[in-house]
Amino acid sequence: MTSTTRLPQDSEPLPKKAGPRQWLGLAVLLLPVTLMTADLGVLWLATPYLTADLHPSSSQLLWTTDMYGFMTAGFLVIMGTLGDRIGRRKLLLAGSVGVIAASLLAAYAGGPQTLIIARALLGVAGAAVLPSTLALITHMFTDARQRATAIAMWVSALSVGIAIGPVIGGVLLDSFWWGSVFLLGVPVMIPVVLLAPLLLPEYRDPTAGRIDLLSVALFLLAILPAVYGVKKVAEFGPRPGHLAAIAIGVGFALLFVHRQRRLDTPLLDLRLFSHRAFSGALLTLLLGMMALNGIEYLVPQYLLAIGGLSPLVAGLWLLPGAAGLVIGSQLTPVLARRARPATVILAGLAVTLVGFWLATRDGVPIVSAALALVMFGIAPISVLGTALAVGSAPAEKAGSAAATGQTAYDLGLALGIAGTGSVAVAVYRDDVASAGLPADALTAARDTLGGATDAATHLPEALASDLLTAARDAFTSGFHTAALVSAFLALATAVTVITLLRHVRPIGSDT
Repeated sequence: MTSTTRLPQDSEPLPKKAGPRQWLGLAVLLLPVTLMTADLGVLWLATPYLTADLHPSSSQLLWTTDMYGFMTAGFLVIMGTLGDRIGRRKLLLAGSVGVIAASLLAAYAGGPQTLIIARALLGVAGAAVLPSTLALITHMFTDARQRATAIAMWVSALSVGIAIGPVIGGVLLDSFWWGSVFLLGVPVMIPVVLLAPLLLPEYRDPTAGRIDLLSVALFLLAILPAVYGVKKVAEFGPRPGHLAAIAIGVGFALLFVHRQRRLDTPLLDLRLFSHRAFSGALLTLLLGMMALNGIEYLVPQYLLAIGGLSPLVAGLWLLPGAAGLVIGSQLTPVLARRARPATVILAGLAVTLVGFWLATRDGVPIVSAALALVMFGIAPISVLGTALAVGSAPAEKAGSAAATGQTAYDLGLALGIAGTGSVAVAVYRDDVASAGLPADALTAARDTLGGATDAATHLPEALASDLLTAARDAFTSGFHTAALVSAFLALATAVTVITLLRHVRPIGSDT
């Protein structure tokens, strides 16, 4: 792949090497990056506990888990543009304070509605933090080699956050109540608030125009209704209202595109999409993260409800998955210097297919091994997808490209939960409905496995046993179906890579 970064001319000074202050500043930036993606997974192990305490409906439970990702994806591009105008460090600090406040609200939520609102606020705050971190890294590290190293560490922090979220959740839930998983954001973000003014430079684009508020409104009106419609279609089928929501989102997307083409300083520069590598990287990130998160969201629940494990032990069984993602992330750049990115990604996808097949079998060790294979195989998408999205854009558009790539990444994670999670719920409901349970037991078990488990404690022993057996069998069936759906998404990702990315040269190739 040929770099698009402009090299310094003879009359220009060479880029200054970063010193200890910049590397310490990078460490500060990696803290919120890890937290933002950990927040996508930290809720998973807590789901049965908050279900028993707050009694959310199945729809409310899904909104609780995916609202964070939806809001982050919806606001990333907007916040990236805002940071260029008001200052990236200033936006990082504002987002960090927002994360602390929303984390406290979520931890002490008294009902599902409050928890959903808190997750939405966390998503908006997270959207302010993520593009600011990558933009500041680009500004802090002007030497090409050091910048590449710093960006690689940034991508690895995203991967580590996804991996350790469920593990940290298991440790906290073993000793504290479900709200403790949200309090993690407080001690992580306080050092960012205190150290950022000391270690991080302020930067704003002096040539950036005014932010176009109509473009902001059109972007949100395009993203949010479309995502809502897709989620509801997956959950309840293609009902008129849900299809209408998708149509509304598409309509506003067309208006958004039309307006961006007319603006001198657009919210999103659509010329980036003319690069095949850029478009291919975005679609690969979207589909790959959908495939990963569909099963990753369900594995912790499987370990708790089907495996009968405590949160701490379940967290330990998730460690192989974390190790798989970390090892895959570190191995990917080495392989990508010797083979085309498409080859590396396709090899990883082949490993994920083995993992998805293994996930259709039962047993705690088997499911843990399946997750490890899936996360190892997905790692090249996480690392190379982001690198290609940024590297295929002109240097002056790197920030916008990074924010757009992160949008695809986070939207894929959220849609993975909404899509395959909703399929699993549909299978669960159908199986429970056909289990021949009495009406009162069926009502208790209809929505979630957590609801069935809670209801069983108030039923006679024989009926409680029948209820739990039917609910666990139904959940397992839904889990297996979700694994098959994820496998099809992995195949779709492979087709995308072959079609759009096969021309990209190995990273670092001069030809």
